[in-house]
Amino acid sequence: MEYPIIPCGDSAVTLLIGTELSPAVNRLVFAAFSALQHKLVPGVREIVPTYGTLFIHYNPDVLDYAHLCDWIRGVSAVDAADMPSESRLVCIPVCYGGEYGPDLAAVAAHAGLSEQEVIRRHTEREYLVYMLGFLPGFAYLGGMDEAIACPRLAVPRTHIPAGSVGIAGGQTGIYPLASPGGWQLIGRTPRSLFSIREHEIDFLLSAGDRVRFCSITPEDYREREGRG
Repeated sequence: MEYPIIPCGDSAVTLLIGTELSPAVNRLVFAAFSALQHKLVPGVREIVPTYGTLFIHYNPDVLDYAHLCDWIRGVSAVDAADMPSESRLVCIPVCYGGEYGPDLAAVAAHAGLSEQEVIRRHTEREYLVYMLGFLPGFAYLGGMDEAIACPRLAVPRTHIPAGSVGIAGGQTGIYPLASPGGWQLIGRTPRSLFSIREHEIDFLLSAGDRVRFCSITPEDYREREGRG
């Protein structure tokens, strides 16, 4: 299948693979991403996978637009079956409610469920990391139980602690750094999602990973905090 290529200024294009938020579309994204990564040509600076697109940044002094498009079309029209089925599973401990999840009660009330049932539903699913964005290492996770979906806060917070686990609509995610934000906070993880070591950036999660959450106590949180 030939996907549309949309120019984004004079040094980037978007390869539009799908508009539906689904694992099936995301598998096609990563099939095309894998194919392009394995057949890189001089002038391509970066390829960024998202929900249903690939953002391709290139140097127009090295690779002109016409040849870029020829390269993309020549290698991106691959089947999702060409992508390896194995992906990494990352288990993330979360302390739910209380000072770590100040919006858990509000999410439970919105869903008409108990707080423990929200926690059970949040931890029983396996999530797909669709993409990273907003902050370095911020993972947008799909696959959450729709029964606990909840709108963003009407007024965003000016400060959210690093490691906070939130819900916004039908998605859940983890704040890797302290920042402002409007997601409903239901818990916090002591694991570090983002670090800089000797000028190298390390991310715990990558697009295409799978994530499981497990509930821990405040005592467990304090014991694990700072271990990375």
